[in-house]
Amino acid sequence: MDPIKNPYAPGAGTPPPELAGRDDLRETARIATERTRAGRPTKSILMVGLRGVGKTVLLDRLRRDADAAGMQTLWVEAPENRSLPAILAPQLRQALLRLSRNERAKDLAQRALRALAGFAKALKMKYEDIQVGIDFDPEPGLADNGDLEHDLQALLEAAGTAAQKAGTALVMFVDELQYLEEEQLASLIVALHRTAQRQLPLVLVGAGLPQLPGKMGRAKSYAERLFDFPRIGPLPDAAARFAIAKPAQDQGVAINPDALDRILQETRGYPYFLQEWGKHAWDSATASPIVLQDVEQATSSAIAALDESFFRVRFDRLTPTERRYLRAMSELGPGPHRSGDIAVQLGREVTSLGPTRSQLIVKGMIWSPSHGDTAFTVPLFDEFMKRTMPGEDWRQ
Repeated sequence: MDPIKNPYAPGAGTPPPELAGRDDLRETARIATERTRAGRPTKSILMVGLRGVGKTVLLDRLRRDADAAGMQTLWVEAPENRSLPAILAPQLRQALLRLSRNERAKDLAQRALRALAGFAKALKMKYEDIQVGIDFDPEPGLADNGDLEHDLQALLEAAGTAAQKAGTALVMFVDELQYLEEEQLASLIVALHRTAQRQLPLVLVGAGLPQLPGKMGRAKSYAERLFDFPRIGPLPDAAARFAIAKPAQDQGVAINPDALDRILQETRGYPYFLQEWGKHAWDSATASPIVLQDVEQATSSAIAALDESFFRVRFDRLTPTERRYLRAMSELGPGPHRSGDIAVQLGREVTSLGPTRSQLIVKGMIWSPSHGDTAFTVPLFDEFMKRTMPGEDWRQ
């Protein structure tokens, strides 16, 4: 079949042709942002889930929904080794400049821009990665103490007040929140708490790996009362089938039921893998309908593609010791696994493996579902580890 018409879109944050199974969460976010705009109490939303469940795609769709509803939005990703002020300041500046074009909110938006100028100048010494355009001179005493917790609170209050005057809401969309340091998370939590107390129309919609709720709780014990943490997982059976069948149907192509069953079996319903198998099944087929043999042929090429991209990019960031740890986990299966069982596989004491485990958590490769348990954050990574480190040599 024509590869140009292939509807499937595997990629990092690439929107799928059909966003299936997420309508309830979109409605939850819509209600939260509309309540915020109306000045009614609401919790910020932090979506949590494994890699490959479509958090980034969903977060971007929620941002577009908020844009379409006339709200002011900003989008940032929290990569490793970047500070919160550095990633937030440029996007907040753009949102405030848009607010400054509203006649009712012009003065307050300009005051918030002065707050941003003072914020960036005062914190530049501590967070050297801050790079933001300055449109107004700082206002002395406004968000310029040089203390992130105090200054971020003052800055978001000024921004929320401008949004309130404009009759809109400021919605901050932040991806990969688990990479922020706990001290910076604590400052963000305090600032959001203050804007909520003042009933300002400012809310956070974020996403991160499953360890995020625990990290937020350690940063500030009252975080669980400020946020909802909806868990994003594999698609239910009906939604997963729809995500594969509907894009093909839109192109006039059918998929036989047994072929569709095989795709669901291979992918476990994870959205990223569904797109990967859909793409390769389409490319393997010569004509409609796509049959089981096409999917069987596609499985080998889909796995090879995942091994060279989705899995490999994470594997290459690991030290030899970290790779052995994950290989030991894979020997036990998908998980989660007790730390003691992993130590047995490695012939080591549990306490000696603590630093390695901690570093893997920091890198976002594993997480702890409960005390003493360890699980992969990347679905099917156990199978990849066995393919890329076969045999028993890894034990040496």
